[in-house]
Amino acid sequence: MTVPPEPERRRGSGRRSARGTQRKRGPVEATIGVIGELLITAGILVGLFLGWQVWWNNLVLSGQQTSAAQEQSKKWIDEATTTPRPTPTDSTKPVAVDPPVMAQPASYEPFAVIYIPRLGPDWKRTIRQTVDVEKVLNSYTAGVGHYPDTQMPGEVGNFAVAGHDSGWGNTFIDLSKLRVGDHIYVQTKDGWYTYVFRNFEYVQPTQVQVIAAVPRHPDVQPIDRLMTITTCNPPFHAGERLIAYNVFQGFAPTQDVPAEIRGAVTGG
Repeated sequence: MTVPPEPERRRGSGRRSARGTQRKRGPVEATIGVIGELLITAGILVGLFLGWQVWWNNLVLSGQQTSAAQEQSKKWIDEATTTPRPTPTDSTKPVAVDPPVMAQPASYEPFAVIYIPRLGPDWKRTIRQTVDVEKVLNSYTAGVGHYPDTQMPGEVGNFAVAGHDSGWGNTFIDLSKLRVGDHIYVQTKDGWYTYVFRNFEYVQPTQVQVIAAVPRHPDVQPIDRLMTITTCNPPFHAGERLIAYNVFQGFAPTQDVPAEIRGAVTGG
């Protein structure tokens, strides 16, 4: 007699299902998992914020500061050229005469525009009175401040200004790229003051005598016309100060835009 075949066992019978082998997480493990996910999310958000603060915000702010300086510069030129006069030649040498010196402006007043070709073909910033952080250095329409107790453009002594190296438009982040002989142009309603870069100095933040009428020698009577630029160093830190010393070269009327920056001034 033929024995009927034994019924085939159900596949997987005698084995515990894969789902059945998973151990349910306890409350402590679940809490740790949630905290881990929150920390990852927070890290991503912090990274995005830093990217916005360090890169995008600085890019936007730099553009606004440049536009504000452009408008101020154009306003002074337009006012000076209400009565047309012959266009000057392309001479790059300002006149070595005693320049006009304006009175100290009111606090926060914009009174000059600074051009530094070495920092970029379109680099320019408005200079306001005082070095107040919020109203001047962090301003969307300035970026550079004038130390009130120092001289004015073209005056015998030390015309001293300050700006951030990084953050809020990265005003002087490339200041260390200056080379001996580079020109720095300061425009006021009276005209163009040309300075020539001389040398750097690195000092501690407490060494404020660098902005004295004779840098580092506050008790000496000045005989030269100097310009001092101060900023933090290195970028993104404030451990020390980078000082750029410049000497006065000459003055030219408002209509005589220096050839080196004519494109930056006109926007062409």
